[in-house]
Amino acid sequence: MRKIMSMWLLFLLLAVLAALLTYLYFFQDNIIFPRTREIYRTPGDQPFSWEYEDVYVEVNGQKTHGWFIPLDGARGYVLFSHGNAGNIADRLESILLLRRMGFSVLAYDYGGYGYSEGRPSQERIYADVEAMWRYLTDTRAIAPKEIVIFGRSMGGAAAAHLAAKTKPAAVVLESTFTSIPDVVRGLPLLGPVLALAVRHHFPNIQIIPNIQAPILIIHSKDDHIIPYAHGQRLYEAATAPKEFLHISGDHNEGFVLSMPVYMEGWERFLEPLLPAASTNDASEL
Repeated sequence: MRKIMSMWLLFLLLAVLAALLTYLYFFQDNIIFPRTREIYRTPGDQPFSWEYEDVYVEVNGQKTHGWFIPLDGARGYVLFSHGNAGNIADRLESILLLRRMGFSVLAYDYGGYGYSEGRPSQERIYADVEAMWRYLTDTRAIAPKEIVIFGRSMGGAAAAHLAAKTKPAAVVLESTFTSIPDVVRGLPLLGPVLALAVRHHFPNIQIIPNIQAPILIIHSKDDHIIPYAHGQRLYEAATAPKEFLHISGDHNEGFVLSMPVYMEGWERFLEPLLPAASTNDASEL
């Protein structure tokens, strides 16, 4: 009797696990890409009041939207790929920091985010960042040596992919993971099993050795979403001239809580590559 009960219990557990894996496989997009559509503010709104242009580029027959935000006397340009939640309307404070460092910025939304048509996926995000790079280098005729490719969290996957295919001035990966299956495997209890259901891998650990531009890896030991070990492994795998910037604070607020160290680290890395312009629009908030 006990043997039969044990077999039924095992069967029930396997059935529940199979159902969970099936659910995650087909519905993981809402977990990995918690996107929003509403653009509730723009760079032209108070308190920013920046000049900007709406940018629409075609990606696989659909439109991807971004903002080109110029800065007078800029030292260069940053192509900014944001994290997996919300949309570019949530990133104006990050863009403000890039402007304070002296950069014009092109920020954009992945398919399914904000005004960008379609749905997000690994393939679509790769295509989105490539299209925005072509906008800068082809449409605006900006030299690659003037562009910094920057990605935060999931945006680091877009940045790494693009950087491995191009020759920018520099690459900055902040709070980025080695791969999504690696993140899931690190979860307690069922992590290694749940990782089997992941469809969007973003294998940054395999891509980063192909980046030939100088690279800055930024990560916090307090990051409990993307553990610090991910940043360390990415740094170790990088073959280009590289630096590691240690910050403090959680995944979403680390760069804010470590502001002096964060800004100084960026400047120390970038000054030899893109010296600060003698004059630029420093009249920021």
